Amino acid sequence: MGRHVIMKSRVPKGYRHPDLDASLRVSRTRNEARLIQEARRLGVPTPIIYDIDLIGGEIVMQELSGPRVKDLLDSSDDEMRRELCKEIGRLVALLHQGGITHGDLTTSNMIHYEGRIWLIDFSLGTKNADLEEMGVDLHLLKEAFQSAHSSFLDCYDVVLSSYKKNFAKGDDVMKKIKQIEDRGRYT
Repeated sequence: MGRHVIMKSRVPKGYRHPDLDASLRVSRTRNEARLIQEARRLGVPTPIIYDIDLIGGEIVMQELSGPRVKDLLDSSDDEMRRELCKEIGRLVALLHQGGITHGDLTTSNMIHYEGRIWLIDFSLGTKNADLEEMGVDLHLLKEAFQSAHSSFLDCYDVVLSSYKKNFAKGDDVMKKIKQIEDRGRYT
């Protein structure tokens, strides 16, 4: 049909019982497709889904041919980097406001395409998220910044500032992040 697409395929895992594997592949494929579509309805740019094969564990979706935000942050000047981080905070706030967590919130799962940041790979995401899950989402993003963007960690603060500005429960989530970090120090 003249569209550039990507097919995400969940391959069978030989170490799992075949019935369990089939059930997991169906439920994870369905969950990811649902979250992508719901995030899109919330105003978060996500790929358009063209087809879903639950039995085969496949999602055919729009190809986003742009750089990963991870790479773009590394090659940008300070002003652009700050603008990207403000937008990341705003998009995560939209997700969380709608009760969705991404589950693997890193700059590698963000694509810069057509002048916008698009979120991809919702395979670990959840719906009806509580403050703990939202805190884990942002804590994971902080860890991604610490490992992949350590030379400009101050940009994570820009993400949080934008997040709090755009999400009424932002301060509650910040408290939860602190609790998550405190628990991690003693394990």
